[in-house]
Amino acid sequence: MNNQLPSNIIKYLNKFSSDKWKTYHSHFRKYKTIIVIPVISEYENLGLLLDSLSKNDDRYFRETLILFVINNLESTSEKIKLNNLKTIELLKQVRDTYSDTYKLSIDFIDASTEKNELDAKNGGVGLARKIGMDLALTLFDYDSKNQNLLVCLDGDCTVEPNYITTIRNYFNENNLYAGYVNFKHMDVTDAENERAIINYEIFLRYYVLGLIYAKSPYAYHSIGSTMVCDSDSYIKVQGMNKRKAAEDFYFMEKLSKITKIKKIGNTAVLPSSRGSWRVPFGTGQRVNRFMDKVQNEYILYSPKSFEMLRKWIECFHSEEILTTENYLAHANEISKTLANFLSQNKFAENWTQILRNSKSDSQIIKQKSLWFDGFRTLKLVHYLRDTEFPPINMFNALDELFGMLDVSFNFQNEFGNIPPIDVQKKYLDKLREIA
Repeated sequence: MNNQLPSNIIKYLNKFSSDKWKTYHSHFRKYKTIIVIPVISEYENLGLLLDSLSKNDDRYFRETLILFVINNLESTSEKIKLNNLKTIELLKQVRDTYSDTYKLSIDFIDASTEKNELDAKNGGVGLARKIGMDLALTLFDYDSKNQNLLVCLDGDCTVEPNYITTIRNYFNENNLYAGYVNFKHMDVTDAENERAIINYEIFLRYYVLGLIYAKSPYAYHSIGSTMVCDSDSYIKVQGMNKRKAAEDFYFMEKLSKITKIKKIGNTAVLPSSRGSWRVPFGTGQRVNRFMDKVQNEYILYSPKSFEMLRKWIECFHSEEILTTENYLAHANEISKTLANFLSQNKFAENWTQILRNSKSDSQIIKQKSLWFDGFRTLKLVHYLRDTEFPPINMFNALDELFGMLDVSFNFQNEFGNIPPIDVQKKYLDKLREIA
């Protein structure tokens, strides 16, 4: 490894990274911001993304690198491999153009052609992100005072013109180590696709709004194309995982256990609104499911689940440290369903061990967040949905949660089950303001 790299970077790369992949170009300049973009079969969309990036304010262009990770498995279809090959040829051609005309530095990692493909066991979006983020660590400027930023984006997105500047300024001016960029899915002309993406974005934002009401420390969005962290935080959480899906959820959860996740507003990523085969779940699959009419999509978790979650968080996350028996007694007072959930998740055994092994109150308080983390929070909401509070109509749920949060909104659902599309947009606009 390069001896000029800090010792913690070298240690991380030696332990957790692979030297199989390289950037296509040599770099004689170091960077402060590197935007890592995994790409599979995105040749037709890449021009839109590059165009949106090139229209950004160029204040930080010289210190910013756009790093694409063109990836597929050996078993991937020839059609997709050909699309990736065309993407590689495109990136070879545009690099000089964008460097000269737009002052943007662009490079790519070939994880697509023969002998460079991702392995069948681990290959997917998580590994593709990891390859790019790990290699980015070797290209940062570690001599200047401002943080080195790892910014995640996707090949089917576009960004607003102040995207790079807003992210950079937010980290430069605030005590921030990890965050996510605001997002809003692209507008579409197909009516059914429009309904599908409005439905899905409402679902995403409603869950975060419910966590905000519950005062959960995990009230943030986990969307891969919006994630940002500094290089030190990346090292502390041992880097990106190799998951084929939900890599963003687990990466953000790891970050949230060492620092506060903050929203980077005043700009936005615009993710694609299309259906997709690329990951087992997420936007693409939800849009496909909506379009295929597999199930009723106009339902959400009952707000009563978030009421119960709030009561448990008030009890468990207070500064007071209780015995195992006392926590279980409080849980039983809140709800027998909650007590059953804790029992099934071995709370008694785990908490008793935490109390036994912790040497100080501060360690115990930290262990509270580690035990009842974002994943267990989601598991509890699902458990409540399946056992006590079944899902309810989407817009009735929104009305109820808005009321619980004293959110002013003039379009309550007076239309029956599903209001007209213009009213659905009003609900989504309000959610974009507050979640």
